[in-house]
Amino acid sequence: MMLTACNHDSTLPTLLGITEINMKYSILLLLLVPVLAGCNKEAAPEAKTEHPALTLVAGSAATAGSNTYSGEIRARHEAQLGFRVGGKIVERLVDMGTRVKAGQTLMRLDAGDAALQLGSAEAQHRLAEADAQRFRELRSKGFVSQAALDAKETALKAAAAQAGLARNQSGYTTLHADRAGVIAAVLAEAGQVVSAGQPVLRLAPDGEREVAIALPESQLANLEVGAAAEITLLAAGAVPLAGRLRELSPAADPASRTYAARVTLTQPSPGVVLGMTARVRFPANKKSDGLLIPLTAVFQQDKQAAVWIVAADRSVSLRPVQVAAYRDDGAVIASGLAAGERIVSNGVHRLAAGEKIRIIENGSTQ
Repeated sequence: MMLTACNHDSTLPTLLGITEINMKYSILLLLLVPVLAGCNKEAAPEAKTEHPALTLVAGSAATAGSNTYSGEIRARHEAQLGFRVGGKIVERLVDMGTRVKAGQTLMRLDAGDAALQLGSAEAQHRLAEADAQRFRELRSKGFVSQAALDAKETALKAAAAQAGLARNQSGYTTLHADRAGVIAAVLAEAGQVVSAGQPVLRLAPDGEREVAIALPESQLANLEVGAAAEITLLAAGAVPLAGRLRELSPAADPASRTYAARVTLTQPSPGVVLGMTARVRFPANKKSDGLLIPLTAVFQQDKQAAVWIVAADRSVSLRPVQVAAYRDDGAVIASGLAAGERIVSNGVHRLAAGEKIRIIENGSTQ
């Protein structure tokens, strides 16, 4: 009996230890069940993000020759006025914008040197004339030969020519207007020493007026001399005037790479003043076969041009198109796109076929 009791007492702690371990495993198992259940669930799909994209409705027919250019009202013929002799300017009698008449005095040079030259030439002429008269009398009496008289006559003619030249040069010290018009520019001031022929004034004669503009190289193929134009002055209340392309430079300006052109006003108006700013528009003279879309709407896929078409559910699909021409104002689509279809006009490289977009048009989201 005592042996049995001893054995029972030694087994009790062992049984208690095993029970405690089993309880710990049960608790750990209960804690792992939710975690394992969560791992078995599928991940929630991410919400698809719709990319905002600028769109437009195709429908603008491509036209040629309809660009507008800014220019300045100029006279068709402008004269650079200058003195025929050199000297110092002592007086300027006109300003820029002054209307002058034919023969009106514009500027004067210092006439002191010219007066001295004229006096010397006239004195030589009087001396030569007296000598010639004296030799004529001597020849009539036979005291001198005919050859001596001829020499004096020749000297008299030379002196007369020199006196006339000095007289003319003295008159050249005053600059006169050769025709009626408006002083377009003043190129020299009083006190300045100028040489013979140096421009000192620019005169715009009365008569035909035209607009001086510059054309880009891309528009040369669409315009030709004689093309009709519409001219609008920036003055308040100005009405458009008719004009025509009169002159087109064959060479480009080396700095701006544009071609100088002159557009004549075929309807003279009293409100047209030199120096006014005018805008020249060449009406469309021919229509291209296609639709005009922005260059940013064209998506290059390998060597094929394409556009993104927006469906009714705002999904996009790529459609190949045929580009007739690339211009400064856009691309001319010859085929593959119909008027009225909505296309993506910007951000074409961020899209994928089938995805939906948020339509942005005129700054608002649809």
